[in-house]
This record gives sequence, C-alpha cells and structure tokens, in this order.
Amino acid sequence: MSEKAILFDSSRCTACRGCQVACKCWNGLPSTLEKNGNPSTGSYQSPMDLNGTTRILISFHEEAGGDKGVKWAFGRRSCQHCTDAPCATICPAGAVFKDEVTGLVSVDDSKCIGCKYCSTACPFDVPQYREDNGRMNKCTGCLDRIEQGLSPACVTTCQPGALVFGDRDELLAQAKERVSYLQGKGYADAAVYGEDQVGGLHVVQVLKHGVAAHGQVEDPQVNPIVGLTQIMKPVTAVATGVTVAGLAAMFALGIGYKRDKLAYNADTEDTIDVDTGQVVKHGDGQDTESVKEHIMENLGGKKGGNDE
Repeated sequence: MSEKAILFDSSRCTACRGCQVACKCWNGLPSTLEKNGNPSTGSYQSPMDLNGTTRILISFHEEAGGDKGVKWAFGRRSCQHCTDAPCATICPAGAVFKDEVTGLVSVDDSKCIGCKYCSTACPFDVPQYREDNGRMNKCTGCLDRIEQGLSPACVTTCQPGALVFGDRDELLAQAKERVSYLQGKGYADAAVYGEDQVGGLHVVQVLKHGVAAHGQVEDPQVNPIVGLTQIMKPVTAVATGVTVAGLAAMFALGIGYKRDKLAYNADTEDTIDVDTGQVVKHGDGQDTESVKEHIMENLGGKKGGNDE
C-alpha cells in the first residue's frame, strides 16, 4: 500500500458540515447543544474551534470579493497528518504514532497520559484535551476503516466531492491540475497546500482564494521544544543510568547488613545490645555514627558502636 492522503477542494465545498457529523457518528463523539458557544457569535461556524470532542470542522471566512461580490472561503480544520509529525516525536507515551504504511498520524487512547505535549508541539494547534476522560483527542485518519478497505468517514459523506481519499502522489497531481484550472478562471490566489509543509502533509488542500483566506497557517513551524526533548533524551538516559548504578551500589553495600538492636538506659547512661545484654557504649545515648559508617563496619566484620 502506498502513502495515502485526503484531498480537500475548497472550491467544491458547500460547507454542509456533513463531514463533521460523520466523524462524530463513526467515532462516538458527543456534540454540544449550544450554537457557536454561549452566547452566539453570529457566525455560521459551529463550533468555533476544535475541542476535546470535535476532530474536524469547516471554518467560515467571509470577505469582499471585488467584482465577484461576497467571497466565501471555507476551510478545513483538522489534523494535517504531517510527514515529520512533531506530535508523534514528542509524545512520551507512544500514544501518538505515525502509521508507516499510510503515513497517517493516529492515536492509541489506551496509552495517552494527557500530558498535552502533542498540543504544544503541533504547528496547527490541532490536538485538544478531552476533559471527561483526561486524554488528548484528534483525527486518527480512520485507520480502522482504511485497514478494511474503506475511506475515512468524513470522505464517504461528502456529497459535492470536496473530499477525496487515495494515493498521496495522485491526489497532489489532481490538486495541481485543479489549481491551474481555477487560476485560469480568474482566481489568481488559488494554491495547493500540503505538498512540502512539515515534510509534506497527508491532507492536501486546494485553496481557491489563497492560503490565508481559508484560515491555514502560511508557514507552519515546529515548536523548538520538540528538538530540545530529542536532545535531552540521551542526557536523561545517562542520568537515569547513573542513578540506577548508584542505587545498585548501595544495595550491594547493604547486603547482609543488619544493625544491632540497641537500648539506652537513662539511669546508668549505658547503651546496651538487646540481643547480648552487653554494654556497647556509656554516655550520650545518641548514635553518632552515620549509616555509611555502620555499613563499612559491617563489611569489615565489626558490629555495633565503639566498645568501651
């Protein structure tokens, strides 16, 4: 199987939001009963952004279009499935991972620890924290469907054909051809998005009015913290090794060590070995020897404190 991708053609999108509904239905995600949040913003967009139970949304951007009248620019907010996926790189639990066959970036909920590192790393601000289960939430690419020969749920419900699933190389060629057609129709800002960003995205987009007009990040940059965590991994491993070695050495020193049971008689000011009844020290009842000194004494064959 070759690398796969989803093609979103904004010039064909009618903003019916069937893809949003299909995603929630397939993945069993709840929906809010509020319109655009509370109070209403007056926007047709709902919800206003991705959240812990919304993995995809169609964004609404309305601008003046000159001689073309009102210019509606519908956008697609969801995981872009980066080739150099920073969310998968930074995830300490291995919950976010890139499928090496399809190139899609998926999530294993059973491994997620809710640390939110993936959200910090993502240049598109996609992964969202889900309050009801304490885990991160994002599009999985519907790997469970693809493995059964099906298309992602959002694609199967798109009536105008604005969403297409297939081989990435083929969809890129199709996107470029469509952009060339749109430019020929007077849409000079039409552009292909996803060919090179973050190593290449597995969501390729035809943006009729240009990148910014459709709400996409023009020059996505990976958070520097991702690189820092990779540098720190070997350092952390060394520090961990030193700590383990130190603990092992202390364990070895303590093998066979048993400290004498001592009792202090305040009347006589004698410290007595409980097992033998022998006076091991006279005077201050406080034990002045350190644990290390007792261990070394034990290894040397001595027991107890200083005999007097």
